[in-house]
Amino acid sequence: MNADLLFQLLLNGLIVGSLYGVVAMSFVLIYKASQVVNFAQGEFLLIGAWVCWYTLTAWQLPFVWGFLFTLAFMMLFGVLIQIVVLRPLIGEPVISVIMVTIGMSIFFQALMKWMFGVFAQPFPPIFETSSVGLAGLQIKTVYLLSLAMSVVIMGGFAWFFKFSKMGLAMRATAFDQQAAQSLGVSVRQVFALSWAISAMVSAVAGVVVGVVNGVSSALSFFGIKVFPAVILGGLDSIIGGMVGGIIVGLLENIAQFADSQWLNLGNMYRIAPFYVLIAILLIRPYGLFGTRDIERV
Repeated sequence: MNADLLFQLLLNGLIVGSLYGVVAMSFVLIYKASQVVNFAQGEFLLIGAWVCWYTLTAWQLPFVWGFLFTLAFMMLFGVLIQIVVLRPLIGEPVISVIMVTIGMSIFFQALMKWMFGVFAQPFPPIFETSSVGLAGLQIKTVYLLSLAMSVVIMGGFAWFFKFSKMGLAMRATAFDQQAAQSLGVSVRQVFALSWAISAMVSAVAGVVVGVVNGVSSALSFFGIKVFPAVILGGLDSIIGGMVGGIIVGLLENIAQFADSQWLNLGNMYRIAPFYVLIAILLIRPYGLFGTRDIERV
């Protein structure tokens, strides 16, 4: 057994899993606020990556300013989507809203292909060194940056929901919209802010993945890959999203190691999370940290 390869893959799984956890929290944030699963989450990553790429290549902005512009743009984009597309659907069946998010996914996918083409575009060089040595292993600098940003975002989410006024309003809205509104909480503002934060956080993941692999329409598949992490952790649990993302990241890389050493199937890295998704749905359909619904019949 190649212990060095296993350690390298576990470290990669931890770093990528933290990125999965960030995107999973974006799923959970929207679901907790509006009880809607956003199937256009992957396209939020794609749009954020393309916006950042464009500011760096066309406007020649430094990475820091391009990244900050991307976050501001995606925050406004999320608010606009909620106001223009989703607010008129308040009170409609949840399946109708879900179908709208699927429609948005198809629309934005086609729009990005029309605007930027179908071929992957690399980011300009951002760091002086592309990788750094750690315990004898080579790790991409952008992965270390993503790990640090993921930790900051996770800590920010924890503080936001526990101590901030708007975070408490979001928790109250998720628990009971009518009760929260009767206490003076603006449900519309909560919905808009949840979509804004979700779009902005997804853009962070999109930029990181784009820096590593280039930006193309394939990046939107990242949102589908994160879905097993959301189900594993629990669709209504922020902590579950973090934990589920890390578990899925580790499982992917362990599956890759087992495949390279013994199985030789060639595709375990891609399909292992979905095997886990099926198992979780059979054994614990509400996830590790999700709220279990109790129905009396």
